[in-house]
Amino acid sequence: MSVWKDIVRPEHGPQLEQDYTLGRVLGKGAFGVVRLARDKKTGQMYACKSISKAKLISPEDVEDVRREVDILNLVSPHHTVAGLKSVYEDRTAVHIVMELCVGGELFERIVSKGTFSEADAARFFRSMVEMVAHLHALGVMHRDIKPENFLLTDETDAANLKACDFGLSDFFKPDQRFSALIGSAYYVAPEVLRRRYGPECDIWSLGVVLYILLSGMPPFWGDDEKAIFTSILRGNLDFATPPWPSISQPAKDLVRTILSFDIKQRATADQILQHPWLREHGVAPDKPLDSVVISRLRNFAGMTKLRKAAILAAAQHLSYEEIHGLKELFKSFDRNGDGRITLDELREGLTRHNKLADSEIEQILKDIDVDGNGVIDYEEFLASTVNLSLLEREEVCMKAFAKLDKDGSGTLTADEVAEAMGCTGRMSEQEVRDVIARYDVNGDGIIDYSEFLKMLRENDSQLRRASDSLKRGELALDPVVHK
Repeated sequence: MSVWKDIVRPEHGPQLEQDYTLGRVLGKGAFGVVRLARDKKTGQMYACKSISKAKLISPEDVEDVRREVDILNLVSPHHTVAGLKSVYEDRTAVHIVMELCVGGELFERIVSKGTFSEADAARFFRSMVEMVAHLHALGVMHRDIKPENFLLTDETDAANLKACDFGLSDFFKPDQRFSALIGSAYYVAPEVLRRRYGPECDIWSLGVVLYILLSGMPPFWGDDEKAIFTSILRGNLDFATPPWPSISQPAKDLVRTILSFDIKQRATADQILQHPWLREHGVAPDKPLDSVVISRLRNFAGMTKLRKAAILAAAQHLSYEEIHGLKELFKSFDRNGDGRITLDELREGLTRHNKLADSEIEQILKDIDVDGNGVIDYEEFLASTVNLSLLEREEVCMKAFAKLDKDGSGTLTADEVAEAMGCTGRMSEQEVRDVIARYDVNGDGIIDYSEFLKMLRENDSQLRRASDSLKRGELALDPVVHK
């Protein structure tokens, strides 16, 4: 039984299942799962985010949930927010029922549409800025502005764009400064990296989004988080390479105004909304942007797909001995032998080895139970354990490479890369070559094994943190597994 009770509602109050029928899983996060929910009275469909109490390790975690619910209550309803419908709480979870947005992510829409103009960018960006203006007027900062946290309401061209995730949001007071390093690498503001920031960090993130919408690339780039952060702190904006010469001057002026290092010079959300380029029926040109923008957006997403394909290939090529070792580790944690590990059992198992810091144990506890049901089955444990150590093992990487190298040539060609990403026929040859170029160190137009290895081990902060914790802890893995 969870130690946390009555986090946002009395546990004995109205229950979710009395009012809603839960359907398929829409997504999963660090603390729980989002499912389709049908209102039993009206038949209306909603999204239900269920936050597992078992994943709430500390009082700070509980306070984060309370704050998220408080913020959703405050900012809803609004035309730029996926509004809060209702909140429930039971013994195992807090359930947040919200407006359902079925139109998908913005970048996916742009790529599928094939053409995109500055006027299109202005319309979508205006919604984002209006959302930030709404939050800031209420004393709330979002702290994680990025395209993935906005969804389209439906699949029509007239669909509205709405913010759907407020998990990192916080209340602020005038002149209050924060120090927690929060956000996503490409979008984080320089003052956040310096650990002294306020709501102006949301404006910077908006500027990064606008730069990507107009050019298809983030303004600050690097091979890993450290390199990205260094680029952000240098602050060199590129307006010289294509497609920037063909972008209107008002658009470039707005980007410069938003991506100002000096927070006192950085535009506010209200000021951005008054900019001529952004005003409704303003000066943003309606002519299609250079096709390079669409290609770059597709490539930006494709790089993630290529890494995922490589990791999946590696996971499928674990030997019996490797799986056996992980299975034995699973059994050592599964004290009652029921084929499932409770979070208490996992905590006990990690503590038994007495090698990991409490904070590291808490992070592993949060990361493993991906579906948020409070228990870990064998497949879930296997996948999570593999994710902690897989990319450190040369032989597994070689097997992954061999699986993707269909013709056995020792390199990954453009056709093999497209097939691995599931994009055969949906990306042009040039677009595939651009994805390859991201990892093609020697510039020969193909990916050899050393380049593949660098790509596979490309920094993933959560993965690297967990992997380092595991190595420092030296858990009693079967020697075959951890040699």
